[in-house]
Parts: sequence; C-alpha cells; structure tokens
Amino acid sequence: MLNEFWATAPTRYKALVFSAMGLIAVGIILTLIGNTSGNQGLAMASLPLIGLGLVLHVVGLVVRGQAIRRNLRR
Repeated sequence: MLNEFWATAPTRYKALVFSAMGLIAVGIILTLIGNTSGNQGLAMASLPLIGLGLVLHVVGLVVRGQAIRRNLRR
C-alpha cells in the first residue's frame, strides 16, 4: 500500500503537496531575485511564501497520515 500511495492518494493531499511545492519554489526564486538585485524588501516579502509552503507541507503530512490510518483500519 505504501508503495502505491500516490496512485491512491486523496485529491486533497495531492493539491496540498503541489501547492506547498509551488509556494516554496516561488518564495525561493523571489528570495534569490531580491538578494541578487539588492532589493531587501522583495527578499523579506518572500519569507511568508516559504513559511506558508512549509505549513501546507505539514498539513499534507497530517492528511496523508489520516488516510493511511483510515485504510489500515479497514
């Protein structure tokens, strides 16, 4: 079951994972652009995006854990 989790994963989990990866990627890109151009405001504004991406990642782990527990009970 664990080997095929992505194939049977809930849509909610997949949406959370892709949203988290997207927000973290955008945050890192904005950080790089802000720091290389010397725009400290842009670099600081990207930090909440990275933080929100990390929070969504943790929520995704919780959703995955619940789905696995639910399937093990059956």
